[in-house]
Amino acid sequence: MKWYLAKLVYRIICGEGMHTPQFDEQLRLVYAEDDLHAFQKARTTGHLEEDNFLNNIQKPVHWKFIDVSELHPLTELIDGAELYSRICEEEEAESYIKTTKQRANYILENSMHKYIPLN
Repeated sequence: MKWYLAKLVYRIICGEGMHTPQFDEQLRLVYAEDDLHAFQKARTTGHLEEDNFLNNIQKPVHWKFIDVSELHPLTELIDGAELYSRICEEEEAESYIKTTKQRANYILENSMHKYIPLN
C-alpha cells in the first residue's frame, strides 16, 4: 500500500447556472494498493461528495463531480506539505470539462496497462 495525491474536480452551479462557470479543484490524499485502485478510490470519493444545498440567499447550489484529473504517487509524506483547494472561473466550461475527462482517461489507461497483459 502507498499514498497518492489525487486532484478531484467539481463544477459549482448556482441557481440556474447563468454565471461564469466555476470549478473547485481539490487535492486529496488516497491510500491504495496501486495506481488503478487509487484512481478508482478517488473517483468514488468524488461521487460520494457531490452536494446540493441552498446558499445564504436561498438559491440552490450544486457541486457536481467531474472527474480525477491528476494522480501522483507519493514516495514519502513530508511534514508541512501543502494541499489545496482552488476555485476557478472558466469562460469555456465544456472545454474545461473535456480536458478534465481526457486527463482522467489518460490516468486510467496508464494505470490499467500495468495489470493487463498485452499478448
